[in-house]
Amino acid sequence: MLYIVPTPIGNLEDITLRALNVLKAVDLILAEDTRNTLFLLKHYNISKPVRPNHQHNEHKILEDLIQQLKAGKSIAIVSDAGTPGISDPGFLLIRACVQSGIPLTTLPGATAFVPALVNSGLPCDSFTFVGFLPHKKGRQTRLTQLANEPRTLIFYESPFRLLKALEEFKKFFGADRRASVSRELSKLYEENKQGTIDELIKYFTERPAKGEIVIVVEGASHKKQDDE
Repeated sequence: MLYIVPTPIGNLEDITLRALNVLKAVDLILAEDTRNTLFLLKHYNISKPVRPNHQHNEHKILEDLIQQLKAGKSIAIVSDAGTPGISDPGFLLIRACVQSGIPLTTLPGATAFVPALVNSGLPCDSFTFVGFLPHKKGRQTRLTQLANEPRTLIFYESPFRLLKALEEFKKFFGADRRASVSRELSKLYEENKQGTIDELIKYFTERPAKGEIVIVVEGASHKKQDDE
């Protein structure tokens, strides 16, 4: 069995009892960064073999992991924070398990975009999770495609590129489109700032952001309805 186990995005208490029990029971834990995972395991007095599984080696170790699972071993995969596969390593192994008929289960748990979406005050009934935009090639094309998307848009972004992203949103979506920036979710200095894109640019120009960023942007149809 492969277990996909969400880990806290900030506060270490944001982990389920089931997740802890799985981590205690499996034969092997795959970690995006073993240092972060060992810190979490030590906090909960869990001692298990931990092996790195990240974007630089996941292709190389895939076949070995599949063979271990076929041999009857139980493996848990975790990322540094949140749910594996959501803008984090995990997809390749999950797909290979599905293709090989290996049973797997994903535990419910922490994911940054859900609290950011709810905190935004923007419509939650229908949304598009974009994740990280391409850094260079394809970025402008993707933003053009999203300009008339009627659903609420959700982006992940680095604090170092936050202002660049907001400036691009202003260009493609309009300065008065409503948006929300969430950072350091579940941590001591959590912040959720709502306003127009123009207002957010001004705010974060004066107060440079730190920590992981989730940007939620109003969909085109909702903006049109608000104007009317």
